[in-house]
Amino acid sequence: MSNTFNPLVSIVIPVYNGSNYLREAIDSALAQIYRNIEVLVINDGSRDDGKTEAVALSYGDRIRYFAKENGAWPLPSIKGSQKCAENTSPG
Repeated sequence: MSNTFNPLVSIVIPVYNGSNYLREAIDSALAQIYRNIEVLVINDGSRDDGKTEAVALSYGDRIRYFAKENGAWPLPSIKGSQKCAENTSPG
């Protein structure tokens, strides 16, 4: 029996008005060879008539989507890190 270290890796994709590039970024994250991943998309208050959100939500449960006010603290990557920590905290 093999004891394999296989930690969860969180891929955080912060985005602001990035609907033109978001699908490529998400597809790239999901195509990684390492399989124990979660993809977190943090929308930093995009003002593109919901286009960025629509792209993210089209992936359903394959990613986790979070929306926040533009520029509001914490920064998107910090918010993503906090979400990761919440999921791995004991208890």
